[in-house]
Amino acid sequence: MHLSKSLYTRGLQCQKSLWLKKYNKDVLTPPDASAEAIFEKGNEVGELACKLFPDGRKVPYEGTTFDEKLALTQEWMDEGVKNIYEASFSYEGIFIMVDILHINDDGSVEIYEVKSSTEVKDVYLHDASIQHYVLRGLGHKVRSTNIVHINNKYVREDALEIEKLFSIVDVTHEVEELQYNIPAHLGEFAKVLLDKEHEPLIDIGTHCTNPYACDAMEYCWKHIPDYSIFDISRLRADKKFTFYAKGIISFEQIEDVYAFSTSQQVQIISELEQKEIINKEAIKAFLETLSYPIYHLDFETFQQAVPEWRGISPFMQIPFQYSLHIEQEDGGLEHREFLAKEGEDPRYELAKKLVADIPTNATVLAYNMGFEKGVIRKLAAMFPAFSEHLLAIHDNVKDLMTPFASKDYYVPAMKGSYSIKYVLPALVPEMAKAYKELDGVQNGGEAMQTFARLSKMEDKAEVQRLRVALLEYCKLDTLAMVRVLDKLKESVR
Repeated sequence: MHLSKSLYTRGLQCQKSLWLKKYNKDVLTPPDASAEAIFEKGNEVGELACKLFPDGRKVPYEGTTFDEKLALTQEWMDEGVKNIYEASFSYEGIFIMVDILHINDDGSVEIYEVKSSTEVKDVYLHDASIQHYVLRGLGHKVRSTNIVHINNKYVREDALEIEKLFSIVDVTHEVEELQYNIPAHLGEFAKVLLDKEHEPLIDIGTHCTNPYACDAMEYCWKHIPDYSIFDISRLRADKKFTFYAKGIISFEQIEDVYAFSTSQQVQIISELEQKEIINKEAIKAFLETLSYPIYHLDFETFQQAVPEWRGISPFMQIPFQYSLHIEQEDGGLEHREFLAKEGEDPRYELAKKLVADIPTNATVLAYNMGFEKGVIRKLAAMFPAFSEHLLAIHDNVKDLMTPFASKDYYVPAMKGSYSIKYVLPALVPEMAKAYKELDGVQNGGEAMQTFARLSKMEDKAEVQRLRVALLEYCKLDTLAMVRVLDKLKESVR
C-alpha cells in the first residue's frame, strides 16, 4: 500500500473515493479554474510562511524522485539544517512532505503544516496527524505539531508584517489523540485497496461533501436525476438522505407535501403541477418601494490571501469594478461603469467614481443587496471624504432578490433557488444565452480570477482583450437586473 497524506484524508472521507483515485481515476472530475486558483493561492501562502522560519532549505518537488527527496531531507538533517521546507519521509508505505520542519538542538522536531484558510479545521488535524505518525514511527521525537493559518483579523499597514499575517496553533494534543485510530484506518484502507478489481460498495451520503465536495460525485451520483429531493431548498442534508434511504428520490414520490415548510411546499407543488406561483399583492408592495430613476448596481470583487495594499485584510472583498444601469420611468436606459487599473489598489478611484455616478437620494437596486451594501460600508469607513455620500447610497439600496427569496414569484425552472443563476434563465432565457456567448468572462468567479491575474500578464493585447471581456460581463449583470424587474412589473399588470 502506498499512501500520501492527501490519500489518507481522502480515505477518511470515503474509502470508495480512495479506491477510485488509486485504480479508476478517469471517472474523477478534474479540478476547474477555481480549484486551480485555490491551489495556486495555497502555494503562495506556503512560500510566504517559510519566512517565519528563515534560512532553511527547500526539497524540490519537480525534478526529483521520491527516493531523492527522502535522501536530501536526511542529508540536510545530518548536516544540522534547522529548517527544512517540504521535508520528505516515508514509513509503512506512507509518503509525506512536511510544509515546514524545524529541528531543535536536541534533535527533536516540530511540524508546521501551512493552510491558506483562516481557521483550524478538523480535516487539518487528520492531515497533521498522519505526519506526526510517520515521523514518530521513524523514531523522531516530535516536540510539537502545529497548524499555520492566515489571520483574517490582520490589517496591513505600509509594510507586510509576516508575524501578524499568520497564526500558529499548537495542535499537538489533538493530533496525539488521533494517533490511536491511525493503525485501524490504515488496516481498513489496505483491505480495500487489496482488491484492485472491485470498487467498494459504498452508497452516497453526507460524506460526499464533508469535509470537501468529492471529485467522484458525478460518477457516484449518476443514478440521481438532475432535479430531485436533494434540490429541495432549505431541507437539511440528513432529511434528504432519510428520504433517499426510503427510496424517495423524485418529487412524484413524495407522499405528504404538507410535512414540508410553506416555502418548500411552494417549490414542490409548483414542480408537481408545473405551474407558476405568483403573489401579485406582495410583488406590487415591493414595486411600490422603488422610485425612478432606478440605479441598477452590481460590483465585482476579488480577494487576496496576502494583502498587497494598506487597509486590506486577508480574503477581504476588494471591489475593482461596477456596472450601473440607470432606468427612467419611461424605460430609457443609461449605462455607466468603472474598471480599475490592474496592479493598483482600486478602492479610492472606485469610490470616487461611484459617488459621482449615484446621487444621495436615488433608489439603488441590487440583487442580494447584502453584498453590495457590505462593499459600500467598507468604502465609507476607508474614505472619510466620501463617507456621507456613500452611506446615503447604502441606505437607499433595495434588494431585487426579495420577491424570489420569499417565493412570491416562483416558477418550476427556478428549481428551488432564488439565486440569479436560476432566476434569470427562468424569467429571461435570452439573457442566459447572452452570458454563454460572452468571450473570456461568463460568471463572477471568472471575473474575480481574471482581474487578479491581469497584473501578472505580459501580453498587453491579451490584457486589453480581457479588460473588454470584464466590462461586457459586468454590463450584462445589470442589464439582466433591468430585464428581471421588467418581468416583475409585467406579472402584476
